[in-house]
Amino acid sequence: MTFSAFGDKFTRYTGITRLMDDLNEGLRTPGAVMLGGGNPAQIPAMKAYFQQLLGEMLEEGKLTEALCNYDGPQGKDVLRHSLAKLLSKELGWEVDAKNIALTNGSQSAFFYLFNLFAGQRADGTSRKVLFPLAPEYLGYADAGLDEDLFVSAKPNIELLPEGQFKYHVDFDHLHIGEDIGLICVSRPTNPTGNVITDEELIRLDALAQQHNVPLLIDNAYGVPFPGIIFSEATPLWNANTILCMSLSKLGLPGSRCGIVIADEKIITAITNMNGIISLSPGSTGPAIANEMIERGDLLRLSEDVIKPFYLQRVKQTIATLRRYLPEDRCLIHKPEGAIFLWLWFKDLPISTEILYQRLKQRGVLMVPGHYFFPGLEHPWPHTHQCMRMNYVPDEALIEQGVKVLAEEIERAHNEHAAK
Repeated sequence: MTFSAFGDKFTRYTGITRLMDDLNEGLRTPGAVMLGGGNPAQIPAMKAYFQQLLGEMLEEGKLTEALCNYDGPQGKDVLRHSLAKLLSKELGWEVDAKNIALTNGSQSAFFYLFNLFAGQRADGTSRKVLFPLAPEYLGYADAGLDEDLFVSAKPNIELLPEGQFKYHVDFDHLHIGEDIGLICVSRPTNPTGNVITDEELIRLDALAQQHNVPLLIDNAYGVPFPGIIFSEATPLWNANTILCMSLSKLGLPGSRCGIVIADEKIITAITNMNGIISLSPGSTGPAIANEMIERGDLLRLSEDVIKPFYLQRVKQTIATLRRYLPEDRCLIHKPEGAIFLWLWFKDLPISTEILYQRLKQRGVLMVPGHYFFPGLEHPWPHTHQCMRMNYVPDEALIEQGVKVLAEEIERAHNEHAAK
């Protein structure tokens, strides 16, 4: 049996597949310490809220209605209208329901958008997606129909007090050639927790408009919801911007609901792609989100419950890391948002891929850094010195995992010293 070129590409075992396999395996392995996957925290107050909300929606027939009917290919109308009204009121954006489409999760939205603006064109030319600030989300890396669809730019690294650092866009060396069809940046960034500054975002927006290409902003963790962002960040949207949002980090990853906010022409394209590929997006997540908006709960819970939970948890995790790993062993990217810490083992004598394997043998799952740099022009040792760590698990589990991490790092240094 042989596959098509499409089949050969999309049946490969990739970084995102390994991550999801580790997540699935770890959740079913007693004693595993899950510091690798992207599952959001099951915040007690949010679980209780969803339990009550779903019960009331079931009693009122709203949940059954969502489960028993198709929505249109653009997604549930009531959510698109209520969300447009919310964004217009809260952020002053000139957006209405025609500017919003829903997808079966953000991953589907990125697949649509990357291949909509990059790849082979009818005139025989080819376009690429530019990530102006690597590292970026590993789920992007294999989402292109064509090979070599992505190009990344190395960051500037700012060293900060207390063993922290921060990535910045290197505008002096950022090249946007004729072969670029889309610029994509996440804010906050998975894997690093970086939030590009308002100034950086405004410059990227200006460059995108200057080169007549859209700017795609992945806002899965950002404002106004779920609000897992700890620095000052002004939301941006205009006719040249595509903003992707999600219900996952509200605590609803199983709902598989992505949200695309864009110019009406792009929304029409997403709508048609939805119809061809999946008939329509799922209905349950949008029904829940619409109910949260109508009750005035979506932004309230984001600000009063979700954000404080993650802020407290990240502070606890950094304190734990520093008890076991001093600054000369581990630098930490300044945590400005999202649900991960990005660790830089600058002098580690082994690659983080080998470290990942050693940790996995001891029941601790993290993600090696090289997966997060798709499309770099030249090899860069930094890509093999970093790891992504989820700080969501309970404090005791995090301490257990960090203790093993510190032991394996010390083991690697001792082995190197003995040679």
